[in-house]
Amino acid sequence: MIYIPFAFPGLPQVGCVFTTGSLTPGAPADPAASLAFTGAADPARVIANRQDLKEHLKFSVWHSLRQVHGVDMIFEPEFDTLTRPSIEAGDGMAESRPGRALAIKTADCQPVLLAHESGQFIAALHVGWRGNVADFIGRALRTICVRYGLAPEEFLAVRGPSLGPGAAQFIRFEEEFGEAFRPYFDYRTQRLDLWRLTRDQLTKAGLRQDRIYSLDLCTHDLPEFFSYRRDKSTGRQASLIWIKES
Repeated sequence: MIYIPFAFPGLPQVGCVFTTGSLTPGAPADPAASLAFTGAADPARVIANRQDLKEHLKFSVWHSLRQVHGVDMIFEPEFDTLTRPSIEAGDGMAESRPGRALAIKTADCQPVLLAHESGQFIAALHVGWRGNVADFIGRALRTICVRYGLAPEEFLAVRGPSLGPGAAQFIRFEEEFGEAFRPYFDYRTQRLDLWRLTRDQLTKAGLRQDRIYSLDLCTHDLPEFFSYRRDKSTGRQASLIWIKES
C-alpha cells in the first residue's frame, strides 16, 4: 500500500496520511488497492489493505462513514468499521480520543483534514462539489467549535489529492453552482477551480491562511490515483488523520 505522509507543523502527536490507488511505487491505480467496499472490490482485500495501514501507522481503530454528499457530522464515532461497510451516514467526523483514525474515502472529491493547535482535537471532511455548494466546510467548523468550545482560527487544515482545476469540468454550472460561484468558473473551458474554492471557504470559516495546506495532486490526471471522472467504475483511496497514542 502506497501512501503520502503529511505532518502539521508543530503537531507531532497528530498523524496524517493520504493513500494512492497503487500497490507499488509508480504503478497505475489497481482495484486491489481499494480501501472501500464499493463496486467490484474484493471485501477480503479491502480488509487486508486497511489492516496493513493500521499495522504500519500504529493506530487502534478505523472509523469511516457511509458518505452521502451531505453536511452531517458524526462526533466521537462509535463503530470500528475496519472489517465491514460503514453503517452511519455522514460526510464528516470529529474526534478527541487518541488512537482512532478518521478515514475519508475518495475518487476525485476533496478530503479535508483538520487539527486543533493543541493536538487534542481532529476532524475529517468529505468535500465533493455538492459539499462546496452547501458550504459544508463552514458548517462543519461551526459545529466542531461549538461542540468542543474552540475557535476556528485555532485549527490547521490540509486538503488532499482530488480533482484539479484542469479536470473539473461542469457543463451545467448555472444549475449546479449558480452565480455566487462565478469567480471560480472559466466559461471558456467550463472548468471550475475547486481547490481555490475550498481554500477560500476555509479562510471564510475563520482559518488563518498560513495554516491552510494542500497536496496539489489531481486524481484525474495522475494514474496512480483512483478517479471516478476518468474511469467511472473504480476503487477508493483514503485520507486518514488520528491522534497518536502515547
